[in-house]
Amino acid sequence: MRPEADVAIDVDLVRALLREQHPDLADLPLTVAADGWDNVTLRLGDELAVRLPRRAVAVALLRNEQRWLPELAPVLPVAVPEPVRIGVPSAAFDRPWTVTRWIDGERSAARPRASRTAWARELARVLAALHAPAPADAPHNPVRAVPLRDRDASVRSRLTDEHDLAWARPLWRAGCDAPGWAGPPSWVHGDPHPGNVLVLVLSGPDALAALIDFGDVSGGDPACDLAAAWLHFDDVGRSAFRAAYDTLRPQPDPGRWERAAAWALAMASAVTVLAADDETNAAWAHGALAELRAGAAEPLG
Repeated sequence: MRPEADVAIDVDLVRALLREQHPDLADLPLTVAADGWDNVTLRLGDELAVRLPRRAVAVALLRNEQRWLPELAPVLPVAVPEPVRIGVPSAAFDRPWTVTRWIDGERSAARPRASRTAWARELARVLAALHAPAPADAPHNPVRAVPLRDRDASVRSRLTDEHDLAWARPLWRAGCDAPGWAGPPSWVHGDPHPGNVLVLVLSGPDALAALIDFGDVSGGDPACDLAAAWLHFDDVGRSAFRAAYDTLRPQPDPGRWERAAAWALAMASAVTVLAADDETNAAWAHGALAELRAGAAEPLG
């Protein structure tokens, strides 16, 4: 159940903002492309997009993207929505907004799990490149990339018979009990689910096109992002993803995959329990829980 917007965003508003702050772009064709949980995205001409927060809580997330994507984009081997223009709060719209490059692609969430194996190693390469030490002033996100015990009460409240998730209690406990991240805080995307990965649907295998929505970017435990192993892939794709990441980031981290599975459980259960009617995310969340349940008895390390 998508939260209601606390501000109305439409073509007329965005056109007025462009005329006010970026008049050289104001006459390009403009259409609404996506109306998400936190932001509205409009396509601007053929090559650009405009992203505006539809809820006040999303303002800080947009500022994270504006501040950090220009530094992260050059080191990532995939397209990301790097800002090309910045919109500032004004009388017409009291929030920041961003003009980015338009990136062609279809959300991974719309593609079959088996098709995603084709780019599993590539996604591992992207995350391995991202997971460099974060600077001291990197954002802190209280619900992403923190020690799992910080999320224990919230997640355990969902792992009940009522929600058909009691089976997952040992998996969550294993993640909490696993050795924690011993390195310095790492850059993490924070929300690498199939709605935030774009792929190109080709005549042959799909290809990775972009990693989007960096609002939750922060410094912390990279295992948070490795939840992608279950959020995106079946067992074949997951094996390829894990092997590629372990090769690219071989430093000792004995609890890596136990923590990653627990993060996948945390993210997927949040959707199925707290937003059960969310048509955009429900499919990947239920799919991830099925993958976790099928492998619940398998060693993760």
